[in-house]
Amino acid sequence: MLRIAVPNKGALAEPASAMLQEAGYRQRKDRRELVLMDSDNQVEFFFLRPRDIAVYVGSGKLDIGITGRDLLLDSGSEAEEIMQLGFGASTLRYATRPDGVRDVSGFSGLTVATSFAGVVGKHLADHGVNASVVSLDGAVETAIQLGVAEVIADVVETGTTLRQAGLEIIGEPILRSEAVVIRRHDAPGDDPKVRQFLRRMQGVLVARRYVMMDYDIRAEAVERAVALTPGLESPTVSPLHDRGWVAVRSMVPTEDAQRIMDDLYDLGARAILTTTIHACRI
Repeated sequence: MLRIAVPNKGALAEPASAMLQEAGYRQRKDRRELVLMDSDNQVEFFFLRPRDIAVYVGSGKLDIGITGRDLLLDSGSEAEEIMQLGFGASTLRYATRPDGVRDVSGFSGLTVATSFAGVVGKHLADHGVNASVVSLDGAVETAIQLGVAEVIADVVETGTTLRQAGLEIIGEPILRSEAVVIRRHDAPGDDPKVRQFLRRMQGVLVARRYVMMDYDIRAEAVERAVALTPGLESPTVSPLHDRGWVAVRSMVPTEDAQRIMDDLYDLGARAILTTTIHACRI
């Protein structure tokens, strides 16, 4: 039985559960459920605070988990990142008053307030800066106004919240984060249950990035057409009943699909269709 930690709340919770459902796993219907058994897939899910997941996985109590890279690194646990999941993107940045210091090199002797004391402390040490770090659990942007710190380090998406608090982002990003799958760093690397889980999750990622494209085209133009739709290995090309025409099927990146359809039409392709991919293995 594979034991997996999943965020029980916050920005990562719903996308993580949605991805697991797409991968064929049962997910809870009641938010109060803390443990869910998926007997068909031999998996047991534990719904935990995102900040605690790396601790449980790093201790070996659970096999793998889904959490944010920032939370993993801040935990100091024995877990490591083994797959990126493509959602929950965020950036950890420094901010201060417009008339404050402008770069991390000027932080010496100052106090930095953050919810990511581990990550920020390491970042300051890596830059040779001797600054104090105050750990807060939330509402970090008020720390300067209340006199707790001269600088804050907080997760930034648009920066609107910081601007509303009269603060400006300064310096380079401390860390770029996203949702990741984590595992204890010394766990056996050949566990078939873990390999199957990762294959399923990778299949979801590929299915989200690609669509299946079908089209008909004259045989003399097929080489130019398949150059536009090479697929992952090679497209499928089948003769049609009408001589001189072939049908082509290939996976193409979703974000390029409309442009490719236009280019194929200009080559003489017709009956150009795209179909959503619900699951795949590559």
